[in-house]
Amino acid sequence: MSQQGYVAAPPYSQSQPGIGGFGPPSSSIHYGHYGDPNSAYSAPQPGVSKSTVPFGSPAPVGPPPPGAQQFSQASFQNGSGTPGQQSHRFQGPSPPSNTGPSYPPYSHQSQAAFPNTAPASSTAQLADQLNSMQINSYGPGPAPSSGVSPGHPAAFQGPRLLPPTQQQIGLPPAPQLPPPPANSVNGLGAQPALPPMARQGGIPGPVPPNPNLQHLPGQPPGPGYHPQQANYGPQMAASQLSYPGAFPGSPAQLSGPPQKKLDPDSIPSPIQVIENDKAARGGQVYATNTRGQVPPLVTTNCVIQDQGHASPRYIRCTTYCFPVTSDMAKQARIPLAAVIQPFAAVPPNETPLYLVNHGETGPIRCNRCKAYMCPFMQFIEGGRRYQCGFCNCINDVPPFFFQHLDHVGRRIDHYERPELSLGSYEYVATLDYCRDKKPPKPPAFIFMIDVSYRNIKSGLVKLICDELKTLLDKLPREEQEASSAIRVGFVTYNKVLHFFNVKSSLAQPQMMVVTDVAEIFVPLLDGFLVDFEESRSVVTNLLDQIPELFADTNESETIFAPVIQAGMEALKTLFQPQGNYEALAKDCVANGCCVNLFLFPNQYMDVASMGLVTMYTGGTLYKYNNFQLETDSPQFLSDLRKDIQKKMGFDATMRVRTSTGFRATDFFGAIYMNNTTDVEMAAIDCDKAVTVEFKHDDKLNEDTGALIQCAVLYTSMSGQRRIRIHNIGLNCSSQLADVYRTCETDALINFFAKSAFKAILSQPLKTVRDILMNQTAHMLACYKKNCASPAAVSQLILPDTMKVLPVYMNCLLKSCVLASRPEIPTDERAFHRQLVMAMGVADTQLFFYPLLLPIHSLDLKSDAVPAAVRCSEERLSEGGAFLLANGLSMFLWLGASVSPELIQGLFNVPSFAHISSEATSLPNLDNPFSKKLKHILEQIQSQKPHTMKLMIVKQREQPEMLFRQFLVEDKSIYGGASYVDFLVCIHKEISQLLS
Repeated sequence: MSQQGYVAAPPYSQSQPGIGGFGPPSSSIHYGHYGDPNSAYSAPQPGVSKSTVPFGSPAPVGPPPPGAQQFSQASFQNGSGTPGQQSHRFQGPSPPSNTGPSYPPYSHQSQAAFPNTAPASSTAQLADQLNSMQINSYGPGPAPSSGVSPGHPAAFQGPRLLPPTQQQIGLPPAPQLPPPPANSVNGLGAQPALPPMARQGGIPGPVPPNPNLQHLPGQPPGPGYHPQQANYGPQMAASQLSYPGAFPGSPAQLSGPPQKKLDPDSIPSPIQVIENDKAARGGQVYATNTRGQVPPLVTTNCVIQDQGHASPRYIRCTTYCFPVTSDMAKQARIPLAAVIQPFAAVPPNETPLYLVNHGETGPIRCNRCKAYMCPFMQFIEGGRRYQCGFCNCINDVPPFFFQHLDHVGRRIDHYERPELSLGSYEYVATLDYCRDKKPPKPPAFIFMIDVSYRNIKSGLVKLICDELKTLLDKLPREEQEASSAIRVGFVTYNKVLHFFNVKSSLAQPQMMVVTDVAEIFVPLLDGFLVDFEESRSVVTNLLDQIPELFADTNESETIFAPVIQAGMEALKTLFQPQGNYEALAKDCVANGCCVNLFLFPNQYMDVASMGLVTMYTGGTLYKYNNFQLETDSPQFLSDLRKDIQKKMGFDATMRVRTSTGFRATDFFGAIYMNNTTDVEMAAIDCDKAVTVEFKHDDKLNEDTGALIQCAVLYTSMSGQRRIRIHNIGLNCSSQLADVYRTCETDALINFFAKSAFKAILSQPLKTVRDILMNQTAHMLACYKKNCASPAAVSQLILPDTMKVLPVYMNCLLKSCVLASRPEIPTDERAFHRQLVMAMGVADTQLFFYPLLLPIHSLDLKSDAVPAAVRCSEERLSEGGAFLLANGLSMFLWLGASVSPELIQGLFNVPSFAHISSEATSLPNLDNPFSKKLKHILEQIQSQKPHTMKLMIVKQREQPEMLFRQFLVEDKSIYGGASYVDFLVCIHKEISQLLS
């Protein structure tokens, strides 16, 4: 980040008329009967405004006047001011970069993403074929899918990766069957049969009845496509599925005696992949001492030790080995991307980031590319100079930083300096990195509460005020600080705004009213933003009074944009007219003002527009449909507590630098970009991740690898300006097999979800779905053609690292954002879209493939959680109870004949019929089963940013319809394909690409 990048815009504590083409407001201002409308006010000091305001309200208690709009709590957070040029327009859909669009145009005619016309009997057809199939296991024999023999966990510490196990199912074509009709190969009418896939243990499938079909091991499995090896290195083993005789088309092929049902265990299982990784790497120490090594999956618990590359908690990549040329990258079509979560929470057993302070000289940086000192810098000439690992520029070492080198050319203080030995650390920034070279003001939270008729009558306002009395004691602070430096302010609103003076010297809070919402300003300077400790009694007084103050209101009209603008005005003096939410959001970012919204809608609210303000400012959106105080307040209060107590950075700018040969081209997340390189966030918390795509601009070097440095300039919770640095080194290879071998499917799905969710703003849904489908087929076809052992056209071959890519991709295509069904509410799509855009890899993994736990098999004697099962109705049992969670929703599904002991233990009622499906929580019971399940629920909740409201679902009752949408391996009620059908469809696309 060049220093010039941060010396932008005037400090917003001084009024500078005329900047950005805006003069002072011309019309006079009226704000009720306080003070003289002609007196000029300058805004209070910048701060963070966090408003908790109900927008949208609970169900009506009395009929509101017609035309009433519902809004919700807004929450602003604001740091020390973000560089922002007001003259820039707000970014719409980004224009295609000159390196080519993120979605390359697809050459052959694209198919519909799913065959919705598949006959109901397709599974039966699949099963009917099993008799003529034989499973052969070629290759070195079964081994865990992680590609490491169980006895050698140490293999992960070194750079060498063992080749994945080779699994193929060789199925000879059936010679006695007539060839399929010509039109059936490309038609979607008939579904090809999917044979069982060889399991990890190489279990043989059903033996074919016809001895002529026996397949001899060692021979190629029937006529087929011989892959071109080109010069992409050794063949790579993989999982293979094959269909007999390519695609069955005519009923004649399906004649014969009744067959066994298709075994779903025969296709790759996400649960198996997750469990294998846990078995191989769970509970171990993962040291980041090797360039390009693949970390454990996000679902695996391990201890991460920083030894020179950033922890995977901060950065995960779609592949840890980049192809050396852009031609190779275009051929494989694997997106080259990193998912960066710069403020990710670190467990207590891992070391927090070190803070490096070089005093007034500030951080040491390369003179040419401005990269920060890091382990990739090479010291030369006895330690007097260093060569930058990013641009190769030779720099002088400042005298204060000089140190001698040892016999291997490493500085003798290497392990004493975090910036030389660690992948992640922080620098204290100097005044050069501050607005107008002045230290930032401490941040502030402004709580903005909607006090319109519905929210008062429903009890929501009282609920919020009561909660804030205890919550303000828990404002976030730095580890070493005794109390929080964050100041607080309060605004209430309906169709006018009420500002409160809560200065510690007052006996009672004072209210000032702003009625002219067209020209918002802040009517008081002194006493609006205060230290809670100092003003505790006045603030508590205010929170007691607010519900009473508005108890008799019949005002049902609420405003929205002026509220956010008022929060922002409390942090600056320059007035600018607001045209729309985009302009408002841009303004908030320029002033370091982050907005968090709590919405309580009971009708359409236009979340897509309102949410822009939270999205672009790095805030969070919470939505509670048809809010009921009794059932929904625990979820809302839990969200409010988490939101206020999060560790975060304010007024942040992020820059991603790379070594020569490639560069960052596209950025996806809850961010705003004023130019092509600086990612601006009014605030960034531990849950927010930015996904960055890279493209080649030259050839990469296999020896030096591909280096990435992410630097975030921000204001800490104590008001200190800092720079957080994360470095990671990836390998480069001229062998496509190496690129595939180090892919991470969870990161790929995060990238595909965000790029697709960004694309839908400018392209039709069908186009976006087709692109995802085509890209999946391309990646797998390129693998089969260039990396896999020779195989018949009829075989579906999946790289070991991507064997669950099809099931995850199908989940993405079935998500409510991409499902093209009119019955999905627009607000719901917009809400999900916004949440996913800010998610990290662990959150997208759970969101698209939910966790399904069989809780009837809880082992009360151990701490272990039961192993998850696949998300399919076939895994449910009438006598079982299952817990499903995806990060937003949580269900407890109860089978009709679940044991009475379990019902008694969980609900304290005698039978299934007595269970109320209205309950949203489990009663507190003093028995081991109830305590264990409660503990599991808390564990799942604690790892996710949003609180999940529990829904009790009884088998064969109405709410089961909602629950079934989350069984993502099955056909969706909105028409999405089942996992089996999707595999068939993908295989067809691959076959067309290779034919």
